[in-house]
Amino acid sequence: MGILNITPDSFYDGGKYTNRKEAINQIDKMIDEGVDIIDIGAASSRPFAKEISIKEERKRLEPILNEIIKNYPEIIISIDTYRSEIAKMAIDSGATIINDIYGGNYDESMLSFVAKNNIPYIMMHMKGNPSNMQKEIYYDNFENEILDFFKKQKKKLDDMGHTNLIVDPGFGFGKSINQNFKLINLIPQIKKIHENILIGVSRKSMIYKTLSSTASNSLNGTSVLNVICILKGANFIRVHDVKESKEAVKLINLVKNNS
Repeated sequence: MGILNITPDSFYDGGKYTNRKEAINQIDKMIDEGVDIIDIGAASSRPFAKEISIKEERKRLEPILNEIIKNYPEIIISIDTYRSEIAKMAIDSGATIINDIYGGNYDESMLSFVAKNNIPYIMMHMKGNPSNMQKEIYYDNFENEILDFFKKQKKKLDDMGHTNLIVDPGFGFGKSINQNFKLINLIPQIKKIHENILIGVSRKSMIYKTLSSTASNSLNGTSVLNVICILKGANFIRVHDVKESKEAVKLINLVKNNS
């Protein structure tokens, strides 16, 4: 899954793809590199990001989404939003997947919307919200709270008849650096709750703070953690760097196929 942030303030690539030409050039690049899914986000979820209005999110997303759907009808499009109104607009326009950082806990209509149409839905775990999630991080029991969240939210969708779920542990969303690494080791247990797992560690602070580096110099660390997560059972990786990620997956598959 290749990331296309059309926001002015995302943590790594904010402001790079806010106009049509820049966004289309990036999509061309990702397609050339073999991307399978493109995930478009119009509202930043970086730590301490301020929430924008539905009107502003739609204003950013709709014209670029329509352009992408028109010019790349074969590409699977995921929309990074936690608002059912935006989700409906995007699906009606031709998007396929909804990627919700709140996992259904922001907009009470989101789960019923995706269930009604059995839309592929990425349910992420987040403690708090982007504006406060990294201020005071506290869990009574980290492991149990993560697992219980997915059990509870998955049951809601199961009861509604939804069968197209993907779960995302939510690296960097209300977790300390050490908890993010614990989360990698939780992947096999999360997989027992639901088999389809997406991970998003690309260029995040768990990498560059640990290595005393920067987001722009975190490609090597990203590749290492992506490989570990895949070996632990992740099915999807959400990345800024498609070429390098496809290379890593190819090598992993060659090892598996020749064991």
